[in-house]
Amino acid sequence: MSNIEIKNFNMYYTNFHALKNININIAEKRVTAIIGPSGCGKSSLLRSINRINDTVDGVHTSGEINISGKNIYNIEVNVGILRRNVGMVFQRPNPFPISIYENVAFGLKVNRIYSNKNVIDDVIEKSLKAVLLWNHVKDKLRKSALSLTLEQQQRLCIARVIAVAPSIILLDEPCSSLDPIATQKIEELIMQLSNKYTIVLVTHNMQQAARISRSTAFMFLGKLIEFDDTEKIFTNPSIKETEDYVSGRFG
Repeated sequence: MSNIEIKNFNMYYTNFHALKNININIAEKRVTAIIGPSGCGKSSLLRSINRINDTVDGVHTSGEINISGKNIYNIEVNVGILRRNVGMVFQRPNPFPISIYENVAFGLKVNRIYSNKNVIDDVIEKSLKAVLLWNHVKDKLRKSALSLTLEQQQRLCIARVIAVAPSIILLDEPCSSLDPIATQKIEELIMQLSNKYTIVLVTHNMQQAARISRSTAFMFLGKLIEFDDTEKIFTNPSIKETEDYVSGRFG
């Protein structure tokens, strides 16, 4: 189970109330998109799901985020293990300036998941195959990851996440720095990965949300305005603010 249940969740940056009483249930093994204008709280919500906001001074929260029934904000939660289970890919590809091999192996070694080289090699091959990158790099594993195209770098970053066997992948505008052809390829990859992983995608691109997600949440001014099947959000939303946004009247 890798469903996400967010209950009465609030987040503050010191005195700024960034997320306001968020309630949402995100189903497992599907793509859920979060849309809304800039500054509405999309990324803040995404980063709350693996507690990466903990690294920001002044952040405090109330309410719950439950993953598989366990509140990740309980004091006894091991945040390192949480972030292994809930991996994150950022807007711009951020491979480490080391080899392709060492990029994928990084989490395995840091978290001491495996020490046997043959096992690590096998995980790296499977991870690169999962993101459809293996055939391009299998003879170049010792080359710098920075030698790859931006699209390949983003695939590598996704491979680095899945190498540590997460159940949830968070994607924060993963195509924002890519051209349309590369974007299409990454979107196809995301849809394939959703058969195995629970994927939460933040995007400014409403067409992207419509293409690849099964559920969509619309946020505005720190509030969750509407959450429903993607088709309904884009064709027959229940809330006027949602209709105004998806029809381009504001945002």
